[in-house]
Amino acid sequence: MEQIPFFKMSGSGNDFIIIDNRNKAVVEKDLSKFIVNVCRRKMSVGADGFILLEEADKVDFKWRFFNSDGNTAEMCGNGARCVARFAYLNGITGHEMSFETEAGIISARVTDGRVKIKMPDPSELKLDYTIDLKHAPITVSSINTGVPHVIIEVENIDAVEVVSLGREIRFHEAFEPAGTNVNFLYPKKNGKVAVRTYERGVEDETLACGTGAIAGAVVFAHKFNKLSPVKVLTRSGGYLTIYFQEQDGQFYNVYLEGDARVIYKGELWEDAYK
Repeated sequence: MEQIPFFKMSGSGNDFIIIDNRNKAVVEKDLSKFIVNVCRRKMSVGADGFILLEEADKVDFKWRFFNSDGNTAEMCGNGARCVARFAYLNGITGHEMSFETEAGIISARVTDGRVKIKMPDPSELKLDYTIDLKHAPITVSSINTGVPHVIIEVENIDAVEVVSLGREIRFHEAFEPAGTNVNFLYPKKNGKVAVRTYERGVEDETLACGTGAIAGAVVFAHKFNKLSPVKVLTRSGGYLTIYFQEQDGQFYNVYLEGDARVIYKGELWEDAYK
């Protein structure tokens, strides 16, 4: 395989390797292994996720999104913002675009370093039910924002054992077989919330999760009668802004807005994926 051009990008601290694969620069053979290897931190580029931009018939492009474990995921809000800016910067689209994902068609608008994307309508909202954990039962809510999310309200966002507790819930029998992402939510003043996320596929806490921010924002809004938009403080220290409409517990016209930073661009040598 020849050297492969790529961008390293970050959306609110959630980082991605993005490759323009319209010319089939990345071969399909052993693709999962390739992704796992290049997403290794310290040994390669390192990233939470991996994105291939490819040709599409009826929209500007399609993406294939992979978590760092090499498995596909239906949706990633931070990744969607990053791939939108990538497409704009590389002359693939203009400021406004639409692209195909496994969760449906996503539309986006790029304004300088920020991107606003229209997300799939959330579904399967389920509030305040109990699941049994090893040490004690816990009350959770859940919703699908393109991928499944559990939301747990906490009194101290900094004291939460995100990895150990998140991992137990992520693999809980209640969410089999696909598992779930797990978000810990702390309401702040002025209608803002702080969210920390254990991300399925990364199998660790990430500095931000776009679909998790949406999950936290809409559950918070529904339970506490908050109006759109809701600002979500991520672990990176940056805010994501969630816009939405709600009627009878159904959310629609959901938008996610935040930064999409280019960290660097380069070429993958064979050493990066072996």
